Amino acid sequence: MQGIVSFLTVLASVTITSHGLLEECSTDSDCQAGLYCFSCPSGFSGSRCVRSTVTDQFKIVNNSLPFNKYAYLTTHNAYAIDGEPSHTGVPRITITNQEDTVTQQLNNGVRALMLDTYDFEDDIWLCHSTGGKCYDITAFEPAIDTMKEVETFLAANPSEIVTLILEDYVETPNGLPKLFNDSGLTKYWFPVSSMPRDGQDWPLVSDMVAGNQRLIVFTSIKSKQDTEGIAYQWNYMVENQYGDDGMEEGKCFNRAESASLSDTTKSLVLVNYFSSIPVKQTTCEDNSGRLINMLNTCYGAANNRWANFVAVDFYKRSDGGGSFQATDMLNGRLLCGCDDVHACVVRSSPVSLL
Repeated sequence: MQGIVSFLTVLASVTITSHGLLEECSTDSDCQAGLYCFSCPSGFSGSRCVRSTVTDQFKIVNNSLPFNKYAYLTTHNAYAIDGEPSHTGVPRITITNQEDTVTQQLNNGVRALMLDTYDFEDDIWLCHSTGGKCYDITAFEPAIDTMKEVETFLAANPSEIVTLILEDYVETPNGLPKLFNDSGLTKYWFPVSSMPRDGQDWPLVSDMVAGNQRLIVFTSIKSKQDTEGIAYQWNYMVENQYGDDGMEEGKCFNRAESASLSDTTKSLVLVNYFSSIPVKQTTCEDNSGRLINMLNTCYGAANNRWANFVAVDFYKRSDGGGSFQATDMLNGRLLCGCDDVHACVVRSSPVSLL
């Protein structure tokens, strides 16, 4: 009996000392579920518990609305991961944009991945390069490795939808359809024929899940919509300027390839907020209040439409809620006009007449 009491005492102390948001910590295990221990010198002193996961908007409310009525956290250059070993035998010389594996990103609530696809070594690779060519020093990994991670996630999570936004340099005819087929992703394909035009709503998320059409893919090459059945991104969404030019306070304008942000014939809105050259030390501030401010600015520029996709670097770095809180804010605005998706539970609850 004494041993049981001692065990319960230790267990209680562990529970009591689990730290909440922005409380001081030494290791990740000090923090409550959904938080991790992080240092953001420009935002706070020492190490504190900050958010590490997105709120599941479908569990908070439901999935019975059109796909374009929700917001999804998006990782810019999701494949360009710190510590990714060289797969070419040559040390890599290029920048990175994320710290987690793609699997970890998905498990933490990321639902859209920005990937750069290239022809390389008689295959398709993910590469952070320049001039439309991939080199040994800029190659990250064969694209099929990442696609298999996505397939594993979709197989294990039958109610989830993942969007791939491809900066596409693949010239091999039908190279991408072969990639998706070989990786087992074709069975989840959401067809171009079901995508809305002229600003109409997308199908209901619940219907997409029921039909197992849970992979949405966009390409940056217009001709592939007709030749390979892959949706041309800017037929369906507007997107703001990326990089430093897109981070100027109070300004939000479209990138060159996109229609004007105010063009409501495109029913999806993508907001980028990351610097041209990622700097980890400043990203924790970029992904916090500055990100929220830009989302509000882009709301006005997009004809009073909230972003469906919010793309960031080093998605877990913040001074508290970060990109996760930004996504919660977007879903709150989209679903019930509130500042946080958690408030939608109260808003949607029936009012007692007693």
